[in-house]
Amino acid sequence: MNQTFTVSGMTCGHCEKAVMRAVKQVDPNAEIKIDRSLGKVDVVSEQSRELLAKAIVEEGYEVAA
Repeated sequence: MNQTFTVSGMTCGHCEKAVMRAVKQVDPNAEIKIDRSLGKVDVVSEQSRELLAKAIVEEGYEVAA
């Protein structure tokens, strides 16, 4: 399922990689597209939204509800 997260705090390529790594730890098969300028993270994954958001938050970023 396709899910879009609004993530604040991503300011550079390293931040994008950190978010991607966090999502991939939850779902290694996830497809991820990040638009850092808009703070949008699109994820195609069968994992729950809560689990994916938690992984991003644990990486140090804020996820809007």
